Amino acid sequence: MKDDFSSYSDGLTSPAVAAEAIVPHDVQALEFVTRALYIGQGGDVNVVLKSGDTVLLPNMQAGVFYPLRVTRVLATGTTAADIVGLR
Repeated sequence: MKDDFSSYSDGLTSPAVAAEAIVPHDVQALEFVTRALYIGQGGDVNVVLKSGDTVLLPNMQAGVFYPLRVTRVLATGTTAADIVGLR
């Protein structure tokens, strides 16, 4: 398949090139740092940011891409579901 943009580097402002379903876990870190989270079913999301800060993000809406660099989505405090990490 032809990719007219194969010679361009991926940056934070470029579209995501991969995605993975995230199962919230209090101990297990993600295999990659996200560039964004997609929330399939709305609710609260408790995350560890790339900086190491932990923050509970209340009432995240379904069907929205949130530009967050996270290393972990914690099970404790997370009520949202169908979370996808984009990179």
